[in-house]
Amino acid sequence: MDGISLPRCSVTGLAEGAAAAPILGENGEVIDPLLVVDLEAADAGTLKAATHAAIVADRVLVGVAAGEPDEQWRGLSRALDVTLVACGAAPPGPELVRSADPVADAAALYAAATACPRATLTLAQVLRAGEPLDVRAALDVESFAYSTLLGGTEFARWLTARGARPLPPPAAEPVLLARDDGLLRITLNRPERRNAYGRELRDALTGALRLATVDDTITRVVLDGAGPAFCAGGDLGEFGTTPDLATAHLVRTRAGAGPLLHALARRAEVRVHGSCVGAGIELPAFAGHVVAAPDTTFRLPEVSMGLIPGAGGTVSIPRRIGRWRTLFAALSGRAIDADTALEWGLVDAVESGR
Repeated sequence: MDGISLPRCSVTGLAEGAAAAPILGENGEVIDPLLVVDLEAADAGTLKAATHAAIVADRVLVGVAAGEPDEQWRGLSRALDVTLVACGAAPPGPELVRSADPVADAAALYAAATACPRATLTLAQVLRAGEPLDVRAALDVESFAYSTLLGGTEFARWLTARGARPLPPPAAEPVLLARDDGLLRITLNRPERRNAYGRELRDALTGALRLATVDDTITRVVLDGAGPAFCAGGDLGEFGTTPDLATAHLVRTRAGAGPLLHALARRAEVRVHGSCVGAGIELPAFAGHVVAAPDTTFRLPEVSMGLIPGAGGTVSIPRRIGRWRTLFAALSGRAIDADTALEWGLVDAVESGR
C-alpha cells in the first residue's frame, strides 16, 4: 500500500463532520469513497453524534480498533460499514472482522474502493437498504443496482480488459437429477467449466428446484457439484451479453435460482467444495443447511469488475454473516477458508467427503 494517503479521522472528527464533505466532484467523479475511523474512548454525546453521522454518511466507513469494541461504542461500530479489530480480540460480533494488521487491511479496502468507487458505494448502499427488507424486495434492490452498474464505466473497463470470449458450448446435461423416495439430489454437471453459473446451468437448476417446490413428496433437496469445484461463479463468457439492462433485471429476479432456494430453505442442503466464487456461495447461502468440504474457499470478486454480487449475494450472505462481513468479503475480494466460514456462519458444518 505504499504511496496511498489513507483518509482517516477520529470518533470526534466523525462527530464533527469528517464524513460529510461532498463525495462528488464537478464532473461527477467520486472523492474519497472510503473513510477510516480510528475508534477510541469518547463521551456519550460524542458517540451519539458520531453514530448519527455514520448512519447518514455517503462514504463507506471502516472502523479500526486495537481490540474488541467495548459496550460504550458497539452502537457506533454497528453504524459503520465494517470494523477491523486486532486478532487477539475476543470472538467478535458480525460487525467486526479480525485482522493481523487492521490499518494495513483498511488501506487495502481503500485501494479497492478507489479502483472501483461507484461499485463500492453501490454495494454499501444496497447492503444498508436491503437489511430491513424481506428477501424478495431485497433481491429487487440488488438487481436494480446491478443493472445500473452493468451500464457503468467501471464494468465497461473490465469488459475491455477481459477481451472478447466465445460463448460456452452447449451442454448435454448441465444438471443431473436423482430421486430416492423423498430425497431429490441435484448435481451441477459442467465440471469442464467448474460448474460456472451460465444460462444453461441456471435454467436447468431452476427447473429442478421448481419441481421440488410443487412436489410435496420431496421432503429433502441436496444440491452439490461435479468436478473440482461446486461452482466457480457466473460464466465470464456470458457477461455483458444480455439484450438490454431491463431484461437482465427480469432474468436475475424472475428466472434465477436464489428465490427458489430461499423458498425451499427448510428442505434444502447444499454441499460445497473447492473454489466457490460469486454465485458459488451466493446461492448456497439461501439454503437452510450448507456443508463445506475442508478444502473449500469462498470469494466475491464482483466489485473489482465494477459490479456487486448479482445472484442474490447481497441478500443471502448478510442474512448469515451480517452486512458488515459481507462488505469486507466483497470489497477485499479475499478468499475465505472453510474454518472462517464456519466461525462466521456462512456455512453450518465442515465435513470431509462428498
